[in-house]
Amino acid sequence: MAAQCAPLGSRHHAHAVLQPRYACGQNCAELGEAMRVALYTETFLPKIDGIVRVVCLTLEHLQRRGIQAVVVAPEQGMREYAGAPVIGVPCVRNPVYPEGRIGFPSWQVYRKVKAFAPDLIHSFHPVNIGMMGVVHGHWLHRPILSSFHLDIAHMAAHYGLPLLGKALRLLVTYGFNQSDYSLAPSRLIQAKMRAEGVKRVGWWQRGVDAEQFHPRFRREEVRAALSDGHPEDVLLLYVGRLAPEKNLEQLRAVLERVPHTRLAFVGGGPQREALAAHFAGLPVHFAGYRTGRGLAEAYASADLFVFPSAFESFGLVILEAMASGLPVISTRVGGATDMIAEGVNGFTVEVGDVEGMVEAVRYFACQPERLQAAKRAARARAERLDWSVIMDALIDCYRALIRGEQPPL
Repeated sequence: MAAQCAPLGSRHHAHAVLQPRYACGQNCAELGEAMRVALYTETFLPKIDGIVRVVCLTLEHLQRRGIQAVVVAPEQGMREYAGAPVIGVPCVRNPVYPEGRIGFPSWQVYRKVKAFAPDLIHSFHPVNIGMMGVVHGHWLHRPILSSFHLDIAHMAAHYGLPLLGKALRLLVTYGFNQSDYSLAPSRLIQAKMRAEGVKRVGWWQRGVDAEQFHPRFRREEVRAALSDGHPEDVLLLYVGRLAPEKNLEQLRAVLERVPHTRLAFVGGGPQREALAAHFAGLPVHFAGYRTGRGLAEAYASADLFVFPSAFESFGLVILEAMASGLPVISTRVGGATDMIAEGVNGFTVEVGDVEGMVEAVRYFACQPERLQAAKRAARARAERLDWSVIMDALIDCYRALIRGEQPPL
């Protein structure tokens, strides 16, 4: 028995097949690859983070496949990306997370989306603007796909707001269950979503452009700069936000206890000055933000990637590091356990396990031949995760939802 289209608040999720929700009777077979998709995201350019990169990669692939898209995102001056118009949502700075924005519902936004006439709504996490997408999907009678990108409830609790975290968890679970289908970025997150009551959850794994990130971009001058003129030492690298939830201060023990190691931070964030004081006197280099070729060269010029984060939705930087030939030492967050084979291309440790992080770095840093073998294994793992294949699977998921079929992911 197929689930019937229902008003917001009464959608049924117990059934494997959905009825198409096209008022005009179209389906994807008639539309072919000319489908139209509206993407709703909590964050977008000019901000750069893992969520923005996945949104941009999705838009680029949709453009290559001839699929028309529109992006609903916080109003920050962007008007177009990869052929997709950007519909700006009125917003204010997030007081808890200053780099983020809180959007406000707007009839003008809804009218613009309605005029675009999407065949499907894709919400990149249903919490604020993403939840707006879920509501718009119901109003427009269009299929809704929601994907997990940020453990915002965990983040709120980490910043000392546990009650807000509980409320956000309930809200996000509700948003996922008001969607026709949900996607998790890793097996770990998929299990977590199910445990929290999300009914229909597939797995949209992450990929990497193994040509954009490649060991061939190693540059001795870049290595010399990142190591402050000591390229002979083992160079540890972190790429991402410099923020409390990343637990970066724990890396001090690695530098103090594993001889001939140095650390380079690529990125920026609210903890930049505090980290500079914390690591004062230790061999640490702050490289600031890097993108494009400069980022690829930073990855390829290091030896090991370290990632002590308290929580992640996936951790796209793990794959970028592996594609660049770096073994990864990571906490067991996001997609780390999907990507890392223990002792082969890296290690995973429990969140907060400083001793485990120290010993994992020591395992590779003190054995050059072991490190070289792990570099080759890391590259080989990343080569099997091509973004184009993964994005085509997402389009297949769009197609199935539009037709009212079981999504393949």
